[in-house]
Amino acid sequence: MKPSLSTMSMPSLHSLRRWPLLATLLLLSACYQPGRFVWVDDYREPQVQQQDDSYVIRKGDILNVNVWNQRELTSRLRVRDDGRISLPLLNDVDAAGSTPAALARAMEQKLKDLVANPVVTVIVDEAQPVKISVLGEVRNPGKKLLDSGSGPLQALSEAGGFTDYARDDAIYVLRREPGYPTPVRIRFTYEALTRNEGSAPTFRLKTGDVLVVE
Repeated sequence: MKPSLSTMSMPSLHSLRRWPLLATLLLLSACYQPGRFVWVDDYREPQVQQQDDSYVIRKGDILNVNVWNQRELTSRLRVRDDGRISLPLLNDVDAAGSTPAALARAMEQKLKDLVANPVVTVIVDEAQPVKISVLGEVRNPGKKLLDSGSGPLQALSEAGGFTDYARDDAIYVLRREPGYPTPVRIRFTYEALTRNEGSAPTFRLKTGDVLVVE
């Protein structure tokens, strides 16, 4: 006895319906690639940030500017929202984004036509807290305020540590840098952060960074 048309068509129809789904899954698996990243030991900050190893001045910081033997020019100033400071004889000096040493040298250049042999010292009296976001597999994600000089370990602590599903070898800092259309992804492992070697323990977070735990 030959099978009926209805008994032949049902399995075939079911199989045909599965093919688009299987094809889609195969296509996605073939196209998927992990996101690009750079290991922290291979990461290099832009040259503008490598003038020295000092703190980088930010908006809202309070600076002590001392001009040697020029008491009237010595001032304690807050960096304005436009990133500048002003003091007698000098108006609208760009401060945010410079190190204290670089700012002092720039002010000496501006003062050399006004003061004989100017010697300027800039000290950060009060640094603004670092403002970042922590996302992913942490117990308390969200925006965090950290002390200046904090690194990923301090951020993880503020976020309550890892969840049970976290990968301690997939910790990323997303950082926007001038000239790059997308953030740079800097990868860390928890083991590297807790060791006293390599770049991970000395890495410092900046305002605007996003820390993600996968």
